[in-house]
Amino acid sequence: MSNDSSALVQKLWNYCHVLRDDGVSYGDYVEQLTYLLFLKMDDEQTKPPFNRESKIPAEYNWKSL
Repeated sequence: MSNDSSALVQKLWNYCHVLRDDGVSYGDYVEQLTYLLFLKMDDEQTKPPFNRESKIPAEYNWKSL
């Protein structure tokens, strides 16, 4: 696994632990993880070779996490 992939997995697991420790239900947990993955996918689309503009406001994008 590359360093970027490892960092992404670690970041997601850190968020998982926060959600679990805060007593978030499984359904809400899955919803939040899905949203995080959506943000990451949007971020990837802004980089080469895609270079697409993100429609997500800067204060809510992946880099703001």
